[in-house]
Amino acid sequence: MKKRLPILPVLILLPVNSYGQTFSDIAGALGHVDITLKILFLITVLAIAPSILITVTSFTRIVIILSLLRHALGTPQTPPNQVVIALSLFLTLFTMAPTFEKINQIALQPYLKGKLTDVEAVERAVVPLKEFMLKNTRKEDLKLFLDIRGEKPRSPEEVSMVTLIPAFMVSEIKTAFEFVFVIYLPFIVIDLLVASILMSMGMMMIPPMMLSLPFKLILFVVSGGWELLIKSILLSYR
Repeated sequence: MKKRLPILPVLILLPVNSYGQTFSDIAGALGHVDITLKILFLITVLAIAPSILITVTSFTRIVIILSLLRHALGTPQTPPNQVVIALSLFLTLFTMAPTFEKINQIALQPYLKGKLTDVEAVERAVVPLKEFMLKNTRKEDLKLFLDIRGEKPRSPEEVSMVTLIPAFMVSEIKTAFEFVFVIYLPFIVIDLLVASILMSMGMMMIPPMMLSLPFKLILFVVSGGWELLIKSILLSYR
């Protein structure tokens, strides 16, 4: 029985058809390659798989919001980067769970049972990802990249991943900045109030941030800032 390489997770995100090369071409090429080279190819792509995955999920938006939240609070190193990234990853898994479940049902499980070829599984797996990305991509950003590449798709399904991925990422960054702008406003007000009080008292040598930090922290905790922020992020994908 011919061994089946687990290439589905590897090829899901490869936009090879956008460069004029179809999945069938790659499958045919791999059929004539020695098993050692196939394994080497698999390991190489798996090494960059995490970087590819975060570009087509909600990770970009979430990690930017949580990172800039630290600056709004005046604690640029707290929580540490490891905590921010870990929280972003788990929130990403929570957000992407319906998409991943759909990929598992229509592509991964049939592939593991031998009902689909590698090419068919990849083509099916890309569909839910495209749906998620198109749903969360601004029309103006998508139009920008379509115009630059000269693409004229007749339907959303015909948009290539090469065009969709950068449009999706730019859209995610824009949305993250909008979130952060709203978060910054109450903290800026607190900084201004503390600075005004210190100047009126003639205490200009004391850094306003030193006194405003405790007030910002207690305001964020008492008002349920973490719950409101995470709820807003998750609901923004519904």
